[in-house]
Amino acid sequence: MRFLCMVKMDEHSPNEVPASLYEAMAAYEREGRTNGTLVESQGLLPSDAGALVSAVDGRVKSVDGPFAEAKELVGGYAIVDVHSRAEAVELGRRLVRLHLEHIPAWDGVVEIRQIAEV
Repeated sequence: MRFLCMVKMDEHSPNEVPASLYEAMAAYEREGRTNGTLVESQGLLPSDAGALVSAVDGRVKSVDGPFAEAKELVGGYAIVDVHSRAEAVELGRRLVRLHLEHIPAWDGVVEIRQIAEV
């Protein structure tokens, strides 16, 4: 079963990302690639490098970032291949713990969604 894990946070948070978090995330990724649970993982650039494309009143509209009105944005993602939803949730818990260990005031969420296997 594959799941998409999205790390959501306030991109305007005053907390600086310490190098130790990047090192811990690299170790987390190495472990997942070694044991076969991590398919892919990347961080995302800030919203000022992005765009929103939407349908409004039957028309397609696009707006360049930043997305000031967004409370939480996806800052990174991982695709995991595990045996159960519970296993995916545990990997999400580990991601949250990693952030809290290195940024104690971090407020964020890991949203876990199963990928539809057609």
